[in-house]
Amino acid sequence: MSLHNRYPAIADLRTRARTRMPKFVWEYLDSATGTEATQRRNRSALDRIGLHPSILHGEFTPDLGTQFLGVERPLPFGIAPVGMSGLMWPDAEGHLARAAARAQIPYSLSTVASQSPEDVAPHLGPDAWFQMYPPRDQAIRTDMLMRARAAGFSTLVLTVDVPVASRRERQTRSGLTQPPRLTPRLLAQVATTPAWAWGMAQRGMPRMRGLEKYTPKTESALSSTQHAGYLLRTSPDWEYVSWLRDAWEGAFVLKGVLRARDAQPLKSRGVDAIWVSNHAGRQFDAAPASIDALREIRAATDLPLIFDSGIEGGLDILRAYASGADFVMLGRAFHYALAALGPIGVDHLIEILTKDIEANMGQLGARTISELPSPFDLSASGPVA
Repeated sequence: MSLHNRYPAIADLRTRARTRMPKFVWEYLDSATGTEATQRRNRSALDRIGLHPSILHGEFTPDLGTQFLGVERPLPFGIAPVGMSGLMWPDAEGHLARAAARAQIPYSLSTVASQSPEDVAPHLGPDAWFQMYPPRDQAIRTDMLMRARAAGFSTLVLTVDVPVASRRERQTRSGLTQPPRLTPRLLAQVATTPAWAWGMAQRGMPRMRGLEKYTPKTESALSSTQHAGYLLRTSPDWEYVSWLRDAWEGAFVLKGVLRARDAQPLKSRGVDAIWVSNHAGRQFDAAPASIDALREIRAATDLPLIFDSGIEGGLDILRAYASGADFVMLGRAFHYALAALGPIGVDHLIEILTKDIEANMGQLGARTISELPSPFDLSASGPVA
């Protein structure tokens, strides 16, 4: 039986992934903050977006290509940064970077990844993005940028929606610390996931290798929501954005924008694109759904817009484009795929998304992404405001 018969959707990969990683790892990947209302809001808001199917277009093969930040891209999605990727599956950053290079899609490395920019440099394609949690110290900031550039990252992504650590109660209850400490309780969970355990035994438990240069060695374990990265970072302001723009030579993206009035001044600060995201509900539980914010921000700026949060398939990607996105990124889904099937899972997910987008574009009569129809509100049977 083929992978497409057994795992035709992200939901199937998610179900299998849950059985292949210890519970404390699953809670880290899958959880949000508070009552997880924002996470649910992302899904319900996407479900409200309708697209009218169209008929009598004859046979055609949809073109999924799109241009973004001056680059022609064969697929309309990429891999978003996820902190401590290597906790979800051994060598996650390497597997994801290599798959992205094969598919010619963007791969984003988090500041708090379990591999450093130097570790992943040999595996990067030409479309590599470095996501920065803002260091307070200017010398660290400068060095981090130099390392990213030397490793081959061409786009810098400043995340601005984490001014303080979120609570993530479900994650905290799991007992995960940074660096991970395998208590008897957690070891019992590891014993139920032999493939994960064997991979970790070979590579060692993950740690934030990119930050080790800047953090003192300590025997103390920190809460997974108050890890070593928080010892270095600050809450950035507008001048911080200007400083980074001057210091970075490539494309510069701001991630975590949800208000139209915050988007408007960014163009004058030299930002090349805005990433509309509510951190998949992991930071603040009273945030609007990202897709609702996307439409408001699209009306307020002509800057290119990236979208994430709540994507569960190719149709959601098309919903985002129809609502004003210029590019779409997925984080959790790629980690579900990797944990579910190992390295082949990443390639399989790219195929799932590609086939799903093509099928839905066929229903819509859209030969290209630019031909998508205007969205409407399924709950009101009228145009989306």
